Amino acid sequence: MSAAPTSGIAGPTGPQRLAEVVADALSAAGFEAAGDGRLPSFERPRNRDHGDWATNVALTLARPLRRPPREVAQAIVAHIRVPADVERVEVAGPGFINFTLSHGALELIVAEAVARGAEWGTSDEGAKRPINMEFVSANPTGPLHVGAGRWIAAGDAMANLLVATGWAVTREYYLNDVGNQLEVFGRSVAALMRGEEVPEGGYRGAYITELARELQGEGVPADPLDGVTEAAYARMLWWIKDTVAALGVDFDVWFSERTLHDSGAIDAVVARLEAAGHAYRAEDAVWLRTTAFGDDKDRVLIRGDGRPTYFAADCAYMASKFDRGAEHAVYLLGADHHGYVGRLQAIADAEGIGRERVEIIIGQLVNLYRGGEAVRMSKRTGEMVVLSELLSEVGADAARYTFLRYSLDVTIDFDIAEVVRQDRENPVYYVQYSCARIAGIMRTAQQRGVEPGAVVDADLSLLRHDAEEELIRRIATFPETVAYAAAERAPHKIARYAEELAAAFHVFYTECQVVSDDVALTRARYQLCVAARSSLANALHLLGVSAPERM
Repeated sequence: MSAAPTSGIAGPTGPQRLAEVVADALSAAGFEAAGDGRLPSFERPRNRDHGDWATNVALTLARPLRRPPREVAQAIVAHIRVPADVERVEVAGPGFINFTLSHGALELIVAEAVARGAEWGTSDEGAKRPINMEFVSANPTGPLHVGAGRWIAAGDAMANLLVATGWAVTREYYLNDVGNQLEVFGRSVAALMRGEEVPEGGYRGAYITELARELQGEGVPADPLDGVTEAAYARMLWWIKDTVAALGVDFDVWFSERTLHDSGAIDAVVARLEAAGHAYRAEDAVWLRTTAFGDDKDRVLIRGDGRPTYFAADCAYMASKFDRGAEHAVYLLGADHHGYVGRLQAIADAEGIGRERVEIIIGQLVNLYRGGEAVRMSKRTGEMVVLSELLSEVGADAARYTFLRYSLDVTIDFDIAEVVRQDRENPVYYVQYSCARIAGIMRTAQQRGVEPGAVVDADLSLLRHDAEEELIRRIATFPETVAYAAAERAPHKIARYAEELAAAFHVFYTECQVVSDDVALTRARYQLCVAARSSLANALHLLGVSAPERM
């Protein structure tokens, strides 16, 4: 259920109300028994000439009613009690029913967008249910790479969308701070501190040299190895947190894998799984029977030498999320983690959580370019551009927007030279410039003595120009775009919305003079500017991108 406008201004008829209207018409026409009991669905027609909302309910009922769909549609329309803010209802094509809102409905959209301000587009769909968003688990053995930046930006934007739709979100970073990779990391740093070559298979690159130099400068001895490893880990974690903060992300929880070992959580979950009959002993090891839950093979929990596997830690970690109160858990994993989907689902089923409460999203990689030339990335060789370097060059806004402009299931070609261009061809610049331009128009109006007053006092019926009505209709789609983007975990839909809204505003700005000698029209257009900026600024906020007032 959408949140009510805080101002008390009622919004125009939307799909929920239209569905109820059509359901009443179905009952009046005697068609109710032919349906499945659900309210008819509505969508925005692609062609604006087909109205503001359309339903295909007549097409779905044609077969059970054994009547042509257009005939069914016409019968439904004949029984519709048309809401006051609907201008017309028409049958189109093979049997679609199209609804066109009145101008009064468009006026209500402007009034509601202005009145709700920063709350425009939000809802209480989630009803404050707790959801855990884990969206990066990079090993703390090196600086964050550009691909991790994409997943961090995407996870944070998804979290913003969930908060905007009423969920209680915990943003979580999982630190893989146990195991062989941390030991190899420590040996690599210690070797350079002693003036030796990095051992075979060790970590290399400028950042390892920098770490060794910094630790030596702080008086950290090269022996014992544990001391070097802990000092290097602490410094790397500080670098990671600093980079995450530069990207504009604030994690609620930095979860250390070590706590699962130190607290006995791993032993406890293995014991529970054995007691439930899901874990068994074979070949001196303890296995989880994940094949019983659709995995391609059973997984080792405890090795023959008694050491727990990473998989055992995964089991304990999932249990921890739900023990801490999560109703739903989202894992955003890198492109090389496809194999984790089946095993995480198996863990959820084996532990009695249920796979429907565990959501795994795989994010694809980022190819980095500079002026069309590929930039090589390799953590082991040191020939890489780390995320912090990218942010210092292009800025957090440009990086985040570029990461978020594309669906997570496609690889991004990120060209550094392109994302810093200050022209209309650069989407982030274009959208931010549009936001600044609207603010500039509003400043100019006030400098010229315009007293905009409250939106309820403006004569919004004057907004009759095609460009004005198109802009209002773009503004109207913002709440549903937010709801869809949140439900589908698709922040790229918000970026594309922002670009479409910016384009619609550009047409309005070109064809409609905001400040003129017509005081009433100036006030109405001023309020339309306020509504447009609320939509654009709120969209950018969801993406974690700034909405500048000047550029």
